[in-house]
Amino acid sequence: MFMGEYHHTLDAKGRLIVPARFREGLGDTFIVTRGLDHCLFAYPMSEWRDIEEKLRSLPLTKADARSFVRFFFSGAVECELDKQGRIMLPQNLRDYAQMEKDVVAVGVSTRVEFWSAERWKVYVESASESFDAIAENIVDLGI
Repeated sequence: MFMGEYHHTLDAKGRLIVPARFREGLGDTFIVTRGLDHCLFAYPMSEWRDIEEKLRSLPLTKADARSFVRFFFSGAVECELDKQGRIMLPQNLRDYAQMEKDVVAVGVSTRVEFWSAERWKVYVESASESFDAIAENIVDLGI
């Protein structure tokens, strides 16, 4: 399971250090793709296969399903950690997530999300305003 928030920077070549706490769970090779809310999603290969199977079962006759599957898979790349624990993020994914330098890696249960630090700050500020109401509506944590 992935959890936590870690701050890193992209180097001039578009390489990003993957937090050590996430490396073992992601494995040496994993998938990074466009995520929701203009962040990037990273999945271990086993989780990616499960998602791929679910998306493959969506009806081809539904325009929304076709659009989502195209969007999700066309942005997907296989990433491999180098000896320093870095991955190369392609320019198209960096552009999508509006990543220039500062990046936040966030553990979200079965995936890791990579956010532009600026976008993450805005997201957290916005979400924190409605966090209690959202939690009340969707989940009973028993806390």
